[in-house]
Amino acid sequence: MPEPEAHALAAALHDFWELVHGPLAHWARLTPHATALRSESRSLSFAQLQGEVELRREAIIAQQKPAMLLVDASRGTLECVIEFLAVIASGRCAAVADPEWPQPVHERVQACLPDAPSRLHAATPLAAFYTGFTSGSTGMPKGFMRHHRSWAESFRVGIADFGAVAAQRVLAPGRMSHSLFLFGVMHGLWCGAGALVQEKFSALRCLQWLAEDAAAVLVAVPSQLLLMLQWARQRRMAPIPRVELVQISGARWMRSQTPALKALFPNARIVEFYGASEASYVAWMDADSNACATAVGRPFSNVELSIRSVEGEDGENGLIYLRSPMVFMDYVGQHVDRTGVLRDGDWLSVRDMGHVDEQGLLHLAGRQSRMIVTRGKNLFPEEVETLLQDHPAIARASLQGVADGLRGMQLHAILQWRDPANASPPTAQQLAQWLHARTEAFKLPRQWWTANESWPQTSSGKTDHRQLADALQLALAGEPCEILRPLCAPSTASAP
Repeated sequence: MPEPEAHALAAALHDFWELVHGPLAHWARLTPHATALRSESRSLSFAQLQGEVELRREAIIAQQKPAMLLVDASRGTLECVIEFLAVIASGRCAAVADPEWPQPVHERVQACLPDAPSRLHAATPLAAFYTGFTSGSTGMPKGFMRHHRSWAESFRVGIADFGAVAAQRVLAPGRMSHSLFLFGVMHGLWCGAGALVQEKFSALRCLQWLAEDAAAVLVAVPSQLLLMLQWARQRRMAPIPRVELVQISGARWMRSQTPALKALFPNARIVEFYGASEASYVAWMDADSNACATAVGRPFSNVELSIRSVEGEDGENGLIYLRSPMVFMDYVGQHVDRTGVLRDGDWLSVRDMGHVDEQGLLHLAGRQSRMIVTRGKNLFPEEVETLLQDHPAIARASLQGVADGLRGMQLHAILQWRDPANASPPTAQQLAQWLHARTEAFKLPRQWWTANESWPQTSSGKTDHRQLADALQLALAGEPCEILRPLCAPSTASAP
């Protein structure tokens, strides 16, 4: 083959793997009958999936649909994946809606998207392919846009750093409006291993599928894993040896549960990774119940870190900046608030604060916007919340600061019990004593609250601290509040 043609072919193959959907046609030719996508009700081979995607892609191009299309996740998980692939294969950007958005929010998001006809017919590596949404501080979902190469690089580095085990069939049992699960499905398809999805999350079904060797890789958030552990204990399930990799993200993992998870999946490598919607992968570590609570691991092999000091912050923590080929393009729409990322040339910060220790481990203190000044000292609520969630009676915790003329901010802890039916939960004094044995006195709450079973969560499954703060203000003002009730009357005994 002449040298110019060889270079052209090499470039084409390079682009092929730099597209999120690019390898799908390859696998449809190479392994046409292998399972590509499976849910509770339907299974598609690579050839069948490619056929459906291509039909829909041609229709989108023929109709000259706009350059960004809103994919309705309420139509079902498997259907959402097929539609997503068709949109991005047409060269357009797929914006994935959250099925729980109220209609007014859905309409406002739709109004932010372009409506002019587009003649796009093919994707390129640096073209936008995906817009996801996080909960903005204004209450309006904040759209973040990515190009193909940012996820293709993430797929590559995941295999490079976790090992070849990461290139196996994936079980991603969550909504495609959550970027973690969408990423897991696309990774399984990109590798040619396929993916399993659920129309509605079921911990028991996940365990059954994994026991049947349906997938070797599990991508999950901590709350899902805790439910799986609960089901496994109740059913006295045998260990599941066929799972080889468990990837945990989306929220802090309760590391006290790591031994139980290892017992359930005895042959699995259990990995925690820290990332952000705007940054993709940042750091990772093998789960270890003895690890420092603030540690989130070493940076991925294609990530550089820079810790930068902040005015008024005298400790070792600073703003975490990173540089990598996996960062997002920009926000979408006119409703971007001031809590967005910071940029400095190629460097980006999602406003998380932390430090890197002598061993090269990144430690995460918390989000800059949540920092509380109390008794003249800076406190990151995430540290105390992590400690509290290690208590055997506590499922979730939110630490809130309320203005106080003497201390700057008075600390209030809002808790959800692991067992709501427990007739004798710990008292505020017992919790304060337990916490005081593990941290400094200035970090102890002065008042404790419990929340009902419907713990407020964002669309991505994280604690909605803002909603809890609003509920706390209502309760403190003596107004009706269905979410919170005091664990006991305010007491200085609870905060030495």
